[in-house]
Parts: sequence; C-alpha cells; structure tokens
Amino acid sequence: MGMYEYRLDGHVAVLTMNESKFNMSSVTEFLSVLNEIEKNTDARALIVRSSDEKLWSTGLDLEWLTPLIQKGERSVADVFTAKLTELFKTMLFYPMITVAAITGHAFAGGAVLACCFDFRFMRKGRGYFCFPEVDIGIPFIPSFTALMKKAMPMDLVEDMQLTARRLTAEQCEARHIIVKACTMDELMSEAMSFARGLNKERPIVAKLKNVMHRDILRIMEVEDPVALKSWFGQ
Repeated sequence: MGMYEYRLDGHVAVLTMNESKFNMSSVTEFLSVLNEIEKNTDARALIVRSSDEKLWSTGLDLEWLTPLIQKGERSVADVFTAKLTELFKTMLFYPMITVAAITGHAFAGGAVLACCFDFRFMRKGRGYFCFPEVDIGIPFIPSFTALMKKAMPMDLVEDMQLTARRLTAEQCEARHIIVKACTMDELMSEAMSFARGLNKERPIVAKLKNVMHRDILRIMEVEDPVALKSWFGQ
C-alpha cells in the first residue's frame, strides 16, 4: 500500500491518503499521484479522503522537520517549503472540481490544504478544523493566509490564527467553510453524490480557477518560499 492511492468511479477520482503528515517523501508522492490522475485519466472531479477515520491531515511532520531546523539544515527545509507550496498550488488550480471529504482532524497545514479545495464535507462528532501554529511557534507564510481567506471570512481567519480555536464540523458548516457536516456513514456518499453532479469540462474549470485565484498566485510568486528566512523562527 502506497501513501496515496486512487480509484475511478465514473468521472470521479477518489484519492485516499494513507499518510496524514507532510514530509518530503509524502508531498512528493502526493504530487505524483495528482499528476497521474490529471494526465492518465478522464476524471472531471476529485475527492480526497483519508483511510484514517480519526485524522484527515495533521500538517507538517514535525518529527522529521524539527531536527533538520535544529541542525541548521536550512537548504532541506527551504526545498520542502517550496514543495509544500507546490502541492497547495496544484490543488488550488487543479483542472477539475475538487472535494475534500474530511474524515477527522484537519490541523495546521492539513487545514490549509483543505482550504485549497473547491468544496469541503466534514465528519461530525469526531475531528476538529484548527490552526494551532500560534501555540507551537510557527508563523504562516503569506500564501497560506491567502488560502485561508479563500475558504473563510477574514474575521474567522484572524480569530483562528490568534487563538488556535478548534471548530467542529457543525461550526464549520455554520460559517460556510464546508458544504455539509455528515455522519461518518454519510460522508462519502454525500461527497460522491455532490461530485457526480459536477461533470464539468476541464478547460473551463481551469480557466475559471485561474481568474478566481489570480491574487493568491501573485502572492505565491512574490514570496518565493525557497528564499524565505522567517519561517520556523529563522
């Protein structure tokens, strides 16, 4: 079993994450699978779920990354930052409708990834949507904040960044971060039904996203993650 695998259900590609943390290997494989789906299938919609019913994605693999920072291996950390930004950019501009089926916790970088999707469904009763970086001493780079603002209003972005407040699926639905809060039994059927109803041509989807998210792209291009020295307190 790989870290990421997918299957086709009509025009919908269902990608399952068997890895919940971002490190160089996992992000590289994630990008590879996304590229395979885009290039080698006729899918017009993408659903991303997790094989873990408690976790969807918990963001950075700090057990892997922190020792690199402590040992001063900035070059590896910089390349990883660029690779992670590439993943977020790829998902943001993916040329088909994207749906996150959030099976459990979406924390930190995992929550940022969820913001990159066009639509989100979330399991209720277990799992939180949260940005805990203020408590672990990691600031957000500008494009990550821009991605949050795509998915939620600025007052909520400010609140969640500064307080590390955890939102339930029901609270996310009330603030329109997600389409619907579902039971675990309902989650995939609701996401699949939604995705099946969005059988849109890839070229027009890509053009619409290129216009809608042009400002986020400008931020990504200007900040050049490889050159950033302020992340991780550097």
